[in-house]
Amino acid sequence: MAGHSKWANIQHRKNRQDERKGKAFGKLIKEITVAAKLGGDDVTTNPRLRLAIEKAKEANLPKDKVKDAINRGCGLLQGVTYEEITYEGYGAGGVAFLINCLTDNRSRTVAEIRHAFSKHKGNLGTEGSVSYLFDHCCQFFLNESKDKEEELLELLIDKDIFELKPLQDVGIELRGDADAYTDIKETLLSNGYKIEFSEVVMLAKVPISVTAEDLANIEKLKSVLESLDDVQNVFTNADI
Repeated sequence: MAGHSKWANIQHRKNRQDERKGKAFGKLIKEITVAAKLGGDDVTTNPRLRLAIEKAKEANLPKDKVKDAINRGCGLLQGVTYEEITYEGYGAGGVAFLINCLTDNRSRTVAEIRHAFSKHKGNLGTEGSVSYLFDHCCQFFLNESKDKEEELLELLIDKDIFELKPLQDVGIELRGDADAYTDIKETLLSNGYKIEFSEVVMLAKVPISVTAEDLANIEKLKSVLESLDDVQNVFTNADI
């Protein structure tokens, strides 16, 4: 897959993200509810809730639904109780999968995920089988020229970033501590930088190469998993 432009893949991921926005209300509400339950309703001390609300605004989730989700998480409204679970497994070509879920029915969720794996040449693994292959971090792709590297390093010197590098084709990639996502993003935007794509992710420590045939099965499995109501995020270590 070396011939593929990384920038093109960034654009593809961004387009897929945009396409999912209209279908994501239920997942956003779950995330806000759980974030508020775990960390309280103060966004200044709860970075997870802050990020969830930011995503809700980007997706145009109505403010009353955001408020209700926060109140439900804080116990001020009755509602479904969600459990946070991460499933691990392997897809075609030995590619590792991490699947973050929020569910009110663990048996239903694991059955759906196991079925997806078995249908697309994969296997559901045990806890810890692949999670060590990933780092929890925030990732940004900036549509900026390579000569901005030193300027960015100086700007973000106290923002918990641990990698900043120009891409071979175009732009700059930036990685930092997951909890610093909102702080880094606000700093970049307030200083006039254009962010093409940004997210809090589980990023593969060492991406692995895959064949075109395996890639097709990996993308099908990822798409099926992402379509499940209980699945919030899907990460792989495939080098695409």
